[in-house]
Amino acid sequence: MGTFVWRIIGTGSALLAGIAANKVVEAVWKKAGRDAVIDPRDPRTPWRDAVAFAALTGLAVGAARVVVTRKAAEYYEKSAGHLPPPMQEGDA
Repeated sequence: MGTFVWRIIGTGSALLAGIAANKVVEAVWKKAGRDAVIDPRDPRTPWRDAVAFAALTGLAVGAARVVVTRKAAEYYEKSAGHLPPPMQEGDA
């Protein structure tokens, strides 16, 4: 396993986690009684809603990416016997 494999695993898992987290935030937002469709970039969306939705989305996506990237690194380490090349000592 090498850098290329890590890029596929790390990037792919982070991308999928971001998409899933965004879907979860949209479902939570809708369940909270807010507008089902919100676009924080739309000037007709109230500032409070736009900032709250953006903050919630950012937190959820960031946390999901951290979790899946750590799990992917654990899988890589278990499979290859060492951390992915970008995470090895000296590259930090």
